[in-house]
Amino acid sequence: MQTSNARKRLAQALRERGPVVTIGVHNPLGARLAQEAGFDAVWVSGLELSAAAGVPDANILSMRDFLDSARQITESVDLPVICDCDTGFGNAMNVMSVVRQYEAAGVAAICIEDKVFPKLNSFAKGKQKLVSKVEFAGKIEAAKHAKKSDDFTVIARTEALIAGAGMAEALDRARAYATAGADVILIHSKSPNPDEVCEFLSYWDHETPIAVVPTTYPQLNADELHERGANLVIYANHGLRASIRAITETFAQIKAERSTINAEKSIASVARIFELQDMASFRDHEERFVRSDEDEESS
Repeated sequence: MQTSNARKRLAQALRERGPVVTIGVHNPLGARLAQEAGFDAVWVSGLELSAAAGVPDANILSMRDFLDSARQITESVDLPVICDCDTGFGNAMNVMSVVRQYEAAGVAAICIEDKVFPKLNSFAKGKQKLVSKVEFAGKIEAAKHAKKSDDFTVIARTEALIAGAGMAEALDRARAYATAGADVILIHSKSPNPDEVCEFLSYWDHETPIAVVPTTYPQLNADELHERGANLVIYANHGLRASIRAITETFAQIKAERSTINAEKSIASVARIFELQDMASFRDHEERFVRSDEDEESS
């Protein structure tokens, strides 16, 4: 792991306008699979972390829960790690603490959104409430003040379109957050087509890079989104969704057949697990360094 290099690579790629193509994960195993697949960075998804813990994505988990996962993931890969930090776990003072701790953990970037605490997942049914533009701009300024590395990236996510506040409000908020110093603006939408996001991108008149999360509008690929002005593309929860389906089907098959003979054809081998755990390196180091009194007596 080379956290300073990974942080610098992400910042440089964003300065060069990307595209940076990112996949959501919630543990080191997922991060290693993302690295193996060739993604540019990993997104530590609040939805994935919450789902893995079996709780709603509604600020049930604490900042410490999120941070511990982020640290483990950062330690497991060379990729830049971008962390979903929801609303920043409080006000501007909390955001300053978040930045200091995530930066110390080696994370490359954090993302905070302009909803009230506790937040509700953007795709959940229910009213999405936003904090004022002024309050959130203060959070961004606090985040920028707290960071030590020029390469640590602060992403400001506006939920104006999610909340139904309209395009003018989304652009107004995005411009205010860019003026406050955000390194990237994330524009989020739950529209089933990309028109809303593409409209935002066509109106964007600021140098600050734009991130998009095409969960509900998969019609455009990352290159097409980049052509329209997106610099960071986040596929936020597809690993989790794929694993839920695969596990559900495998468990059902084993239960129905009362055997694993057919399931073995479609699941990873134990050897593959060892490979992802870097078991070979572990055993080499064990043989080299682990000694006992018996070794000394026999020499």
